[in-house]
Amino acid sequence: MDRYQCEPCGYIYDPKEGDPDNKIAPGTAFADIPEDWVCPICGLGKDAFVKVEE
Repeated sequence: MDRYQCEPCGYIYDPKEGDPDNKIAPGTAFADIPEDWVCPICGLGKDAFVKVEE
């Protein structure tokens, strides 16, 4: 699964890890995260994220 990075702060959402602190289970694809989810570091929405090229 693809990883996504928050451009402003650099946080990387890795679907293997999810975001357990915000009730996003490991194995959850970025596209399947609710639209109201925000970056756990800077609080910006999903539109601030870009796909990380491997």
